[in-house]
Amino acid sequence: MKHIAIIGGGIVGSTAAFYLAKNGHTVHLYDESTGQATKAAAGIISPWLSQRRNKVWYRLTANGAAFYQTLLKDLTQLGLSTDFYQQNGTLVFKKSEKLLQKITQLAQTRLQDDAMIGTLKQLDIPQLNALIPELHVSSQALFASGGALIDGRQFIKVLRQASAQFNFSLFEQRVALLDIMHKYDTILLAVGAWLPHLLHPLGFEVDVRAQKGQLFAAQLSNTQTDTYPVIMPQSEIDLLPFKHGKWVIGATHEDDMGFDLTVDLDVLERMKQEASIWLPELQHIDMTDIRVGTRAYTSDYTPFFGLVPTLPHVYVASGLGASGLTSGPYIAYLLSQLINGQSVTLDLEPYSPKRYIHQL
Repeated sequence: MKHIAIIGGGIVGSTAAFYLAKNGHTVHLYDESTGQATKAAAGIISPWLSQRRNKVWYRLTANGAAFYQTLLKDLTQLGLSTDFYQQNGTLVFKKSEKLLQKITQLAQTRLQDDAMIGTLKQLDIPQLNALIPELHVSSQALFASGGALIDGRQFIKVLRQASAQFNFSLFEQRVALLDIMHKYDTILLAVGAWLPHLLHPLGFEVDVRAQKGQLFAAQLSNTQTDTYPVIMPQSEIDLLPFKHGKWVIGATHEDDMGFDLTVDLDVLERMKQEASIWLPELQHIDMTDIRVGTRAYTSDYTPFFGLVPTLPHVYVASGLGASGLTSGPYIAYLLSQLINGQSVTLDLEPYSPKRYIHQL
């Protein structure tokens, strides 16, 4: 068995730590956690309703959505709660009937290969009003029963509890790669947008940039929201109904902000006003549980993972962007298989770090 270090305790690092420790390795997780995207995130698991034409991205995220069933089973077998995951379906709205038909046809085509989409059906305004009375709608929507939502903060907590049942240690501190290079058999870098800072001292240039994301929660008067689907309006924001009337609104996609983690109330207020078009009660409700995190993007918006070029015992994952909650656990599982010397069924060449990491 190997002595493994993981730097970064977000969704990739924490999931990889769980599977590697579960496989019998000794795992040390170093997590300073400042600005961590996962802990700041709440997100939708519904890649099939995206109109992105990047097939490489789609295959990874569709596999990621399906992988949650394996992960949930593995956590349940250890006696842990999986309440961080709620699968009540997804509603997607479009700006015109033509666009709604287009996404419906795309989803029906994808259903042939991705059964996790579940049942697809269009709901008219009366049906939507009956399903979510507090939602103001003026057009029909597409419903996919396989959609789910995730609370990233709670997810990380459960993964840590799972890892703790094995040979796992958590060190809540920042660490430099150079300081531990020769202390471990294998190292996994899962630090998101901070990857250039870790690899630059070793002479590498990394195609990763930071993007700021903010979201907030609000408690609405109707507490019977336990079975509500998540809502994807025809805008940048999503509306996520959690149990007991808690709604999460977000998240922003703020470029050119670097690693700024300050709360911007002006930006949040604009997002709140936009969300109030769909949930009018929001206009009179205070924002709570404001979260700010930093996502990692590549120039072509495709994640990468695998071995760092010329460093045969150092693995890496980054560039997951806004779909990190969807693809992150699956990427971590694939990395754990590679570290175990196992074969994987996915063609990994399109996600090779060689495309994004170059020696200076």
